Amino acid sequence: MSFEIEFQKRLKSAGRSFDLQISFASQAQRTVIYGPSGAGKSLCLQAIAGLLRPDSGRILVQGKTLFNSTSGVNLPAQNRGLGFLFQDYALFPKLNVRQNIAFGLSTGLLNPAREVSSPAIERWLQAFELNEVAQQLPHELSGGQRQRTALARALVNQPQALLLDEPFSSLDPALRERMRDELHALLDRIDIPMLMITHDPEDLRRFGDARLLLKQGRICHEDHQDERGHAE
Repeated sequence: MSFEIEFQKRLKSAGRSFDLQISFASQAQRTVIYGPSGAGKSLCLQAIAGLLRPDSGRILVQGKTLFNSTSGVNLPAQNRGLGFLFQDYALFPKLNVRQNIAFGLSTGLLNPAREVSSPAIERWLQAFELNEVAQQLPHELSGGQRQRTALARALVNQPQALLLDEPFSSLDPALRERMRDELHALLDRIDIPMLMITHDPEDLRRFGDARLLLKQGRICHEDHQDERGHAE
């Protein structure tokens, strides 16, 4: 089972509350969560990634328990073996593109050197057309370049699963299609599950082996595809 998710979280702000009650299981390699803004999609990904602690429940990815309120398991985000692409990119403002990508390989607290290099870093710099801006800081990049840098950082360490929050939304149409192709090929090669948040029907079509509609904090519809691509 790629994802086994069942958790509850109540969030309160300005006298209002929002209840997130997520329950789904997916054997698909590529699972897409879609739904209206404010439905709780990004919060769901944050909980799976270890950035938001649920009040109760359990989270398993590839059979590994990442969170279980009953047994007291709550692995830190850095120990979950997940690649996460934030919707707002979350790049380090004082690190250049090369360093930001390299941070995905880092196991310590020190920032990577400005000229850091490895086959994995060079591969993603080239694949995402970032070689010419490799020494630039995030504020010197276009929105698309920032997003490509963040996506490269999420992929560089070949994690056991990918969590992607609107990964192609800031790219121009031609590059968006190339990045979809690259991600598709990567998933075929390294054979890891992916969970994506999107509003784009083309993302849903290309990556939605399992499609989960999220509304008001709850999964209200599941659509799984059989091996021929037909809905079950």
